[in-house]
Amino acid sequence: MIEKVGSAAMKLAYSYLDANPEKNMPKILNWVDLLDRDDTFKSQRNLFHKVIEDKNNNWYRLLLSLWDDVDSGVRKKVFENFLINATVLGCKRQDELKEVYDCNIPWAILMDPTSACNLHCIGCWAADYGNRLSMDLKTLDKIILQGKELGIYFYIYSGGEPLVRKDDIIKLCEKHSDCMFLAFTNATLIDDAFADEMLRVKNFIPAISVEGFEEDTDARRGKGTYQAVVRAMEILKRRKLPFGASCCYTRNNTQTIGSEKFFDDLIDKGAKFAWFFTYMPVGNDASPELMATADQREFMYRQIREFRNTKSLFTMDFWNDGEYVDGCIAGGRRYLHINAAGDIEPCAFIHYADSNIHEKTLLEALRSPLFMQYRRNQPFNHNQLRPCPLLDNPGRLTQMVEKSGAKSTDMVSPENVRELTGKCVDAAKNWSVTAKRLWEESHPEDSADAKAAEEQKTAV
Repeated sequence: MIEKVGSAAMKLAYSYLDANPEKNMPKILNWVDLLDRDDTFKSQRNLFHKVIEDKNNNWYRLLLSLWDDVDSGVRKKVFENFLINATVLGCKRQDELKEVYDCNIPWAILMDPTSACNLHCIGCWAADYGNRLSMDLKTLDKIILQGKELGIYFYIYSGGEPLVRKDDIIKLCEKHSDCMFLAFTNATLIDDAFADEMLRVKNFIPAISVEGFEEDTDARRGKGTYQAVVRAMEILKRRKLPFGASCCYTRNNTQTIGSEKFFDDLIDKGAKFAWFFTYMPVGNDASPELMATADQREFMYRQIREFRNTKSLFTMDFWNDGEYVDGCIAGGRRYLHINAAGDIEPCAFIHYADSNIHEKTLLEALRSPLFMQYRRNQPFNHNQLRPCPLLDNPGRLTQMVEKSGAKSTDMVSPENVRELTGKCVDAAKNWSVTAKRLWEESHPEDSADAKAAEEQKTAV
């Protein structure tokens, strides 16, 4: 009952905000201040106060652009599904069940409707899988139903190319109108008809893969891909449909992806957010030579933080933002991944599992040996600029996989975990030096504490 009242109050507040966002935004925030008596959302409230007090702030401009650039019905649906259901109500339910079952309960589920893809990108493990594997509509629906029981209202599609399954994705949006859906997509299958369906259901947002500008994107994804991406963005922008970008930086394109010109271009094309990933050498046929260097990773670390203060684009760095989420978010701590064969993996980049959705429920998988290994070992490093058990702390993944008895889920050529982690040893070693320096720059109190502890040890 309390949750229903709270939800109704938030919807009423949104209606008030929607009537005049510039005028009413401060009033709404003052109401939230009064209601948040135990300071549950104190840090978030302080951030919003800071944003709206400076109308020249890039975040304020981004916030207001949601009223200028986004369809009103879509905006309302995103508010209800993402902020109320997935974040406020969902997180409360997840926290309760974590205590009940003594396991991780994720905020989001990433799942692959199919292994099929219409492109063959260099270095992508999905390029070799073909169209041999898929989860049928019934299975995808089952995952969402089980997830909602656990308080999960945010679902992300990957693949393969998820839009190969356009019709089923729309059906799931319709049935689960209380959930928010996002897809990592190459965008080549986004056309006017599909955009109209997105506008109709209102709870689906694409994150479009782009490697930079035309030269870099086509070099990895194939000739003509960049222009297809541009056309898709234009289609979405005309309909006032929100979308973002998914950017993988490699040794070859980091300078482009991290440039001000690229950020400005994304904003001009209408993107509201961008997720940044670094290349991972996953799979026996991976291309380790594409891995970014420590200097390139530091470059992205600094560029993204700089542009967060100046650009009207919400950005997330999957690795370098570990310090904001207490390290690794995989293993069900904040998310998990289910591949097209139904294998329930701790992460999209960790292709090992001891559970399958065709044989176990989500809850059973979250309490399985592999996921419990994650729960017991997170965070994997005090320095949260080294969050990953594979890329940043290679021995940690080996330990968890071997202790849990998890098996490789690679659909073409199973990969021994020691061979996989071996490809990351040099990168982890090089990054550890850089990460230590960056962590001490941003967390001088940690450096001082460590120095004091060492001096005390020496004195004894």
